Amino acid sequence: MSATLEMKNISIEFPGVKALNQVDFSMKTGEIQALIGANGAGKSTLMKVLSGAYDHYTGEVQLDGRDLKIRSPKNAQDAGIQIVYQEVDTALIPYLTVAENILLLDTVHNMGKKQWMKWKNLHQKAAEILASMNISLSTKTLVSELSLAEKQMILIARAVSNQCKFLILDEPTAPLSHTETTELFRIVRDLKEKDVGVIFISHRLPEIFEICDEVTVMRNGELVAKKKIVDTTSDKVVEYMLGQKLEEQFPVKNNQIGNTILEVKGLSDHGKIKDLHIHVKAGEIIGIAGLVGAGKTELCKALFGSEKLTAGAIILNGHTVKLKSPYDAVKKGIALVPEERRKEGILVLESVETNLTAANLGDFTKVFSFLNRKKEKETAKHLVRRLGIKTPSEETKVQNLSGGNQQKVAIGKWLVAEADVYIFDEPTKGVDVGAKKDIFELINELAHRGKAIIYASSELSEIIGITDRVYVLYDGRSVKEVETSLTNEEELLFYSTGGR
Repeated sequence: MSATLEMKNISIEFPGVKALNQVDFSMKTGEIQALIGANGAGKSTLMKVLSGAYDHYTGEVQLDGRDLKIRSPKNAQDAGIQIVYQEVDTALIPYLTVAENILLLDTVHNMGKKQWMKWKNLHQKAAEILASMNISLSTKTLVSELSLAEKQMILIARAVSNQCKFLILDEPTAPLSHTETTELFRIVRDLKEKDVGVIFISHRLPEIFEICDEVTVMRNGELVAKKKIVDTTSDKVVEYMLGQKLEEQFPVKNNQIGNTILEVKGLSDHGKIKDLHIHVKAGEIIGIAGLVGAGKTELCKALFGSEKLTAGAIILNGHTVKLKSPYDAVKKGIALVPEERRKEGILVLESVETNLTAANLGDFTKVFSFLNRKKEKETAKHLVRRLGIKTPSEETKVQNLSGGNQQKVAIGKWLVAEADVYIFDEPTKGVDVGAKKDIFELINELAHRGKAIIYASSELSEIIGITDRVYVLYDGRSVKEVETSLTNEEELLFYSTGGR
């Protein structure tokens, strides 16, 4: 028998910002509902209220008309509400087994009672849960040995083991390959058949139209539309998200391409990269295409001095350079916007102002290395306006910004440093369509100023839309080089999957 979940008049405030303003949200078990919106729209905040992460909200949460007192994650779990966050590693214990992580609550409960653990029963129960989801994993494998997709499956299995009625998936496909996404969708559809309600948060509209029954759209902390998937279109959903029609997403390419700035010959590392040859010219945007695990991130890090190389040469402006560390790369005019922005691209506990000036502090110091706070603040304000960063002030901590605005900060800090080569690794991961357009325009502007751009992404539509030339990586090797105007997504996918 289906159950109905309702959130009524939900409001919540944080210092300097009202994140949710009287939001109503409802759904039933046995359906898959998309929850979408531009970065900062409030969708993740709403789900954190529902999952018990925030307790200072106003409004009501009801299940079949009965009030739920959700003020902690345990309250939510007791009501059958579970969430799988995008950062799956934070929710798992790497040195415990698959079984121990799936049945973590049972394990902790038994330890609290100082009872002997019946390991055989634990592994058998975990195996039954995995089998019910058609997941082939050994329950005795350590979580530290699993892939990102497998870790996500473990978290879903944990939710299922705790009488889950409603499962929230926050950007579940962002780190997954096409094959892994297909497997995730199979599991989500199976959960729907078992009368579990799934709330699916994603910026990838094609996936929403493939997997979901309904879509709820938020903008600026308010609910603006709720539609059945069959009754709407991608263009209409984008219009709801942004409050206006989205014009052409990719900028017109009219850059003057000059001499070669960066050349890579026979590059290899200890693991993924094998005998790579690429080059990029001034004013040129080259794409590094490939599926998850093809070696794109490893190449980006190698060019930024954070991966140890075993062979090959990096030639910058006609001179061979040795990059022993990111410090060397920055000194020589190479900038990297990494895929894992929260871990590697920004200082989450510092302010927007500090982050935007961190890559070039020398420009903001006076005599005896005292920081010129006035100049730092003026520069930060200029960049916030220029990049359209949505923040209450320049002094706001970056951890309190949405994902898209965090990404703009990660990019913005390099505009102060004035590099020659800009490397973007999955720059639109977890970013809404409006912020994507801003990022594309910024990258095109850098190319127009004569910078050499390397754009690594598994989003082939973006590769086609933004680049001049493409290298396709497969298993750490460059298997195809092609002018972007002479190819299409189908050809890039063919080579990305090992086609010859």
